[in-house]
Amino acid sequence: MARPLMLFAVGAMAAVVGCAPVDEPVSTAGPSASTACSKEQLKLVNAGKLTIGTDKPAFEPWFKDGDPGNGQGFESAVAFAVAGELGFDRSEVQWSTVKFDSAFAPGVKQFDFDVNQVSITPARAKAVDFSKGYYVVKQALVAVEGSKFAGAKSLAELKDAKIGVQVGTTSFNAVKEIIQPTADPNVYNEQIDAVNALKNDQVDALVVDLPTAFYVTAAQVEKSKIVGQFSSTGGTPEEFGLVMEKGSALKPCVDKAVDALKAKGELAKIEQEWLGSAAGAPELK
Repeated sequence: MARPLMLFAVGAMAAVVGCAPVDEPVSTAGPSASTACSKEQLKLVNAGKLTIGTDKPAFEPWFKDGDPGNGQGFESAVAFAVAGELGFDRSEVQWSTVKFDSAFAPGVKQFDFDVNQVSITPARAKAVDFSKGYYVVKQALVAVEGSKFAGAKSLAELKDAKIGVQVGTTSFNAVKEIIQPTADPNVYNEQIDAVNALKNDQVDALVVDLPTAFYVTAAQVEKSKIVGQFSSTGGTPEEFGLVMEKGSALKPCVDKAVDALKAKGELAKIEQEWLGSAAGAPELK
């Protein structure tokens, strides 16, 4: 759908100069990184509350029951996990409705960070700050239920499939480099043309990024299903990032929280729970 690192200033530690011996230097060092990222030190939009933005309606599997605050769904779970790393419990988190395009438009923000499947791009990073990526976007294969390849369990089973894909996309590269079908894929200038090709039985399956696949199966192609998802290689991966106001003092702390969740395997667990087989997107290997 789908930010450079910004330094932020912290206040100097207080020093009682009058009591310091004349032959001892007075420390001017700022707070340590851990102290600067303590909840009490964070510069927030609303004092004492972590304000998280996202769009409305909030769709599954990114959110559940249209309620970002219930902790259900991939994005909600990620947001609360980051909040927890920053020291906030559920009662200290509040949600704000923010239009998708508004989240990464230039200007003052009324949220501490926004979570809404926003891909990190150089153009967007000129207007806002992004956290480190919290999800590497995977590719997905969509087919009509009951069709020849709808029951595939591995990438090897897709070798003989006639696959539709949009030219110039990461999905196109994934088809050529990962699936490597026997026949060249049907290539379309526009994604809607590829979607229509699946509708009209001109291709056996469609490869798009996973977020798009959820939309295709929910709203565009009747009785279609996500056969599975798979990781692509080569080039710079597309990643989702948490969005913050340009120059946000919160960015280093949010980055630290994302790193911690990765290191502990929490992000991987959340991804598997909400974007894995339970969401109708098993892994193809």
